[in-house]
Amino acid sequence: MKVRWEPYLRNEPHPADSHVLDHLEQQWRVKLPEQYKELVSTYQGMGPEPCAFNVGTGNDAVSVLLLVSADKEKESYSVHKAHSVLEPHVPVGIYPFALTPGGEYLCFDYRSTQARPKIVLVTVDMSIHPVADSFIAFMDGLYNG
Repeated sequence: MKVRWEPYLRNEPHPADSHVLDHLEQQWRVKLPEQYKELVSTYQGMGPEPCAFNVGTGNDAVSVLLLVSADKEKESYSVHKAHSVLEPHVPVGIYPFALTPGGEYLCFDYRSTQARPKIVLVTVDMSIHPVADSFIAFMDGLYNG
């Protein structure tokens, strides 16, 4: 299914410079999935449609791709702020990229591989639930909920 990107924090795409993503990879010491870098480079701060995904025995939805570019007014939606919230509570190798309507984080899970991270949901109580085996599988699995 083709994903459309809808306004959330911004009314139109807000491109991120490639050096911002390079810096993020250096800071986290990971290689971000290419499809993610392509999407967030254009659609950071926007939400996908369709947005529903399966997790465990239920489903949830993606509200917004977190911002990779600095934005003081929207700092609470940045990957850096989200990571600082999660870091004391989750294992090393979990890095946020999106937010759900319930304030939970979709994250890359690099704990078992540095090459192709799995996608997990970190809930408000900091429990970790598997969602997809890759970012591509996650995006391909979005549906209308």
